[in-house]
Amino acid sequence: MKKRKSQLPGDILLVLIMILVLFPLVWLYVSSFKSDIDVIKWPPRFLPSRFVTVQYAYVMKAIPVLRMLANTVLFAGLVTVISLGVDSLAAYAFSRMHFRGRKMLFSIILLTMMVPFQVIMIPLYMEEYRMGILNTIVGLVLPRASSAYGIFMLTSFFRNIPSSLDEAARIDGMSEFGIYRTITLPLSKPAFVTLGIFHFMNNWNDLLYPMMLTSSAENRTLSAGLAILVGTHSIKYGPTLAATAISVTPLLILFFAGQKFFVEGIATSGMKE
Repeated sequence: MKKRKSQLPGDILLVLIMILVLFPLVWLYVSSFKSDIDVIKWPPRFLPSRFVTVQYAYVMKAIPVLRMLANTVLFAGLVTVISLGVDSLAAYAFSRMHFRGRKMLFSIILLTMMVPFQVIMIPLYMEEYRMGILNTIVGLVLPRASSAYGIFMLTSFFRNIPSSLDEAARIDGMSEFGIYRTITLPLSKPAFVTLGIFHFMNNWNDLLYPMMLTSSAENRTLSAGLAILVGTHSIKYGPTLAATAISVTPLLILFFAGQKFFVEGIATSGMKE
């Protein structure tokens, strides 16, 4: 009983934090079904006087939402799958294999995490222009085929896997790729789900990168489409809220579906030398 009372302040604090986090999302979804008058009404009211869907209809007419949504799913999905494969192979080499220059190469990869995107955006644009892949899905996916953060995170996780498993497999004549495929990957499911959510979420929400590398509305992602909606029309708060709700919903579904692995991956991905 005393223990439960001592936990009460912490439980109350957690509930307050949960309300602070969830309330803006609930307000977003409710407001997306408000009329323009209800959205800008002062003092604001949480519930609309009448639920309407005209805001979603306006968004569908103003920009090709479904096409942009498909582009975003394709872009974020391909980057996530390809990057997980490349990052995990590099992480396996850094964490389970010993070769000359391993630590120096790993340090160089980590240093690239300190370089802001604005430094390389112009050279990247010129390179893609010369390769003829601007305004294409290939041009969006190729530069994101690997990430320094993904390599760092998976390297940290792989180092926690007992090396005795690798040694036993090598004694049985298994190749390095066989060890990676049959031992390392199955034991790293939480880390893969966590990193996959990070990759998918970051690429889904990215604005500057897809806007720079795409020029037509048909090839742009949803985040870039929202920028078009706000930038080329007088600001309409109702449609903007509706478009934001469309953009946020898939990420919420993905997070809740992988929440268990997400938390487990964060908790078990610490560095271990």
